[in-house]
Amino acid sequence: MHIKDIDLNLLRLFDAVYRTRNVSRAADLLDLTQPAASQALTRLRLLIKDPLFVRAGGGVEPTPKADRLADAVRNALGLLEEALNESALFSPTDSRKVFRIHMSDIGEGRFLPELMVALRREAPGVRLETLPVPRSEIAQRLDSGRIDFAFGFLPTVKDTQRVQLIKDRYVVLLRAGHPFAARRRSGPALLSDLRQLEFVAVRSHSDTLRILEMQQLEDRLRLTTEHFMVLPAIVRATDLAVVMPRNIARGFAAEGGYTVIEPALPLRDFTVSLHWSRRFESDPGNQWLRGLIEQLFKE
Repeated sequence: MHIKDIDLNLLRLFDAVYRTRNVSRAADLLDLTQPAASQALTRLRLLIKDPLFVRAGGGVEPTPKADRLADAVRNALGLLEEALNESALFSPTDSRKVFRIHMSDIGEGRFLPELMVALRREAPGVRLETLPVPRSEIAQRLDSGRIDFAFGFLPTVKDTQRVQLIKDRYVVLLRAGHPFAARRRSGPALLSDLRQLEFVAVRSHSDTLRILEMQQLEDRLRLTTEHFMVLPAIVRATDLAVVMPRNIARGFAAEGGYTVIEPALPLRDFTVSLHWSRRFESDPGNQWLRGLIEQLFKE
């Protein structure tokens, strides 16, 4: 087989199927119909003289030949992407680029105000779109260009470029004047006394739920919501407590009406990072926004 026989789009399809382990999902990433993707995969199989992928539960699994090709194909596509973008210019003051960022609602509340002020000053035509992406799909969406960055505590997201921005820890937020906060204690006594509280939790922030489970506090859970940003109003109006990041909780407490306590919770320490795809490492716009975010938020 000669390189002249290979259509670049076949290699993009191979890379997408290898990453997703699913032909239909790969077709979606490349904006192809499922029949068109299947036909293109058949062409590539005939050229390579190997099945490349075999059916498996809920998708496909690569053959040994596909495993051997995968890194080379991904690196080649990345190099080509870099070469095409090498001479591209990005002028923040003139650009009207749209950047798409995975970010939770609590991340939006903490980081977007300062970021939007900076964009207004340095790149008034640039637009942001935030959207929540299932953690299992973040790396794929970054590699495909469907999102440009992922922002947050994302320990299960692998195979991305990343920079650590903030070290944080989980604390407990209560309303000001809550009787629990009036009694001074620390260490194991404070951790044990959490059973006196009733909690509200966020379904989409599984680590806070895991902390409650590890402390055997599931039976003290009285409300589960979908979003974090509603919690301060609930906490302020009730005796419910919430486990949340200290960085955010201190912001609420500074405005008045709240008390923060810091028990030695399991899994309490975590880091917030910015993730992006190595395929777009050299993209001038990507580089510029990464630099701005690091300048604003990196500790």
